[in-house]
Amino acid sequence: MGCNRNCGLITGAVIGAVLAVFGGILVPVGDMLIEKTVKKEAVLEEGTTAFKNWVKIDTDVYRQFWIFDVQNPEEVEVHSSKIKVKQRGPYTYRVRYLAKENITYDPETHTVSFLQPNGAIFEPSLSVGTEDDTFTILNLAVAAVPHLYPNSFIQGILNSLIKKSKSSMFQNRTLKELLWGYTDPFLNLVPYPVTTTVGVFYPYNNTADGVYKVFNGKDDISKVAIIDTYKGKKHLSYWASYCDMINGTDAASFPPFIEKTRVLQFFSSDICRSFYAVFGAEINLKGIPVYRFVLPSRIFASPLQNPDNHCFCTEKLLSKNCTLYGVLDISKCKEGKPVYISLPHFLHASPEIAEPVEGLSPNEEEHSTYLDVEPVTGFTLQFAKRLQINILVKPARRIEALKHLKQNYLVPILWLNETATIADEKEAMFIDQVTGKINLLRLVQIILRSIGTVMFVAFMISYCACQVGC
Repeated sequence: MGCNRNCGLITGAVIGAVLAVFGGILVPVGDMLIEKTVKKEAVLEEGTTAFKNWVKIDTDVYRQFWIFDVQNPEEVEVHSSKIKVKQRGPYTYRVRYLAKENITYDPETHTVSFLQPNGAIFEPSLSVGTEDDTFTILNLAVAAVPHLYPNSFIQGILNSLIKKSKSSMFQNRTLKELLWGYTDPFLNLVPYPVTTTVGVFYPYNNTADGVYKVFNGKDDISKVAIIDTYKGKKHLSYWASYCDMINGTDAASFPPFIEKTRVLQFFSSDICRSFYAVFGAEINLKGIPVYRFVLPSRIFASPLQNPDNHCFCTEKLLSKNCTLYGVLDISKCKEGKPVYISLPHFLHASPEIAEPVEGLSPNEEEHSTYLDVEPVTGFTLQFAKRLQINILVKPARRIEALKHLKQNYLVPILWLNETATIADEKEAMFIDQVTGKINLLRLVQIILRSIGTVMFVAFMISYCACQVGC
């Protein structure tokens, strides 16, 4: 009788041990199944989940604009005073709603080529005003003259056209004109062929970005969606390639199985370069665990601190021989126009950069860039990409509108926030198909391990007590 009881206790202990071991084995096996499924569905080919979301993003992407309205234009032009600005916004457009075009596969290189059409739809309900709201802003054409035409004789000729067109250092423009283009009265008088339409993002609507060629991940999932080549506008693609600035993905997704130590790279043709983000924190997004990656301040460091920025310092005077930080000169990919990018309100910039401008309030929470990425799939479920567009204005003795300036100005024009968050219906599907399955496997593992351990310990204690009793 005692032997039978001992056998039963030993059998129970063995069962408990088996359950505990099985619980430990279950999750690695489950992880293997999930990894196999993710690798299959992350490939950019027809029929996969990744391909469907890649061809046309089914989450609404918005681009919000805040315009810097100049409050004292005459004081600046005549007395070289500090520029007083007042931020107005947001003005919101829906972007990235058009499907990719001319999709072409190359099975030998495991790449896929495409064009990305551009379009922007104004969203009145998400804006503080209309596209007809008017702002006092820098005259983009006049400000560019000293940079594009340094010869004093040519400047003198152009000055007569500037005066004839009644143009000055500043101008009044509607939101629609500023962003998407207007016919400039000064350029309209130039007697030789020049582009007479000016706008911060001109041309944009009804254009296409690319051709892009990206890896489809068929042979190596760690390269999926990473850009192989980019052939956009000649000056942009050549310069960005020369500066080794075409790296990473388009930020909509990254290769799967992301670890916190990974550096995420993404390319933007708007600013002619790639950026990178580093792990910042773990957060919960609508019930989905994600990794938040953030842009480090080193992105906008001087070339002395960050050699990767050697191509973004061409104006030695303003940058004090490339020692100042916080802005990047992208004029070489903007056909010589003096365009500089920074974080909004010159966040993380040298104090000297913002010194001639009043009305700025840099704020880490409102003005930094982040990407919330689901680590198993590599899909970006929420992001906020924030940048500021600035124009360098230099004194010019032969141009009347600029001759009274006593210093260089880096004039902020606008800042933007391109943002999106996974929609509720997509969130439910994602939890059901990915997060839920992972959590279920882990829960089963914990339960089996716990039950097995308790059974093993309980039966062993009983066995020992029984032995003592015998």
